[in-house]
Amino acid sequence: MNFEHFTYSVKNKIAFVAINRPDKANALNEKAWQELKTIFELIDKEPEARVAVLSGEGKLFCAGIDLQMLMSVKNVENIECAGRRSEKILGFVKDLQSCINTIEECSKPVIAAIHNGCIGGGVDIAAACDLRYCTDDAYFTIKEIDMGMVADLGTLQRLPKFVKPAVVAEMAFTGRKVGAVESKEIGLVNSYFDNREKMMTEVSAIAEAIASKSPLSIRGTKEILRHARDHSVKDGLHHMAVWNAAMLLSDDLTAAFMAAMSKQKPDFKD
Repeated sequence: MNFEHFTYSVKNKIAFVAINRPDKANALNEKAWQELKTIFELIDKEPEARVAVLSGEGKLFCAGIDLQMLMSVKNVENIECAGRRSEKILGFVKDLQSCINTIEECSKPVIAAIHNGCIGGGVDIAAACDLRYCTDDAYFTIKEIDMGMVADLGTLQRLPKFVKPAVVAEMAFTGRKVGAVESKEIGLVNSYFDNREKMMTEVSAIAEAIASKSPLSIRGTKEILRHARDHSVKDGLHHMAVWNAAMLLSDDLTAAFMAAMSKQKPDFKD
């Protein structure tokens, strides 16, 4: 499929997605947000795609929401009823949240490959990914505070799940830039690399390793990790038991055992 603001392809079981608005610093306008949603809904259903890599074309990863789109919210001031104005803004925010939610809800692991700036809504997007890698010139900033806003698309909800809450609070209150070294130290990224080319090579290798595993097990692992994040250990163990009761006796299990016995690589169905 062709998209106006993204590039998309599937190669060797890996879906490669890149934000492609370099002339706008990869800031997302309304159509770009909807394309983001469409793409990850597509990956979720695409049997050939077992893992996704999300990157950005041009100078930086993502500058967040397009300012023209953000300013268009001011148009609701033309609505006389205060309740209806609030209802309109509520719908606007929840619609954007749903676009990012599709990354987290995608059944396939999503790897963010971040270079240079990851700003505002870019952080929201990165936080929804399963793994994050960056270049050594990368930086992350919760920029909404400098625009008289509260970050509203998932950063404040997701980051404290894997970064110390006090560090997230400092980032959110100050809007300061967090560089690659610090991002690795606080757990915001898995690792960083000297340049974009090396990052993409290493991230592609990680994606290939994931794509070589049982697709059923990879999808199950993402589901269980996501559930465990938001539930108690007891609830998580019960969910795991129910999952395996349904999924354990699969063709993938047989293929893995047969491959181990023959000392060959298993060939899993999509």
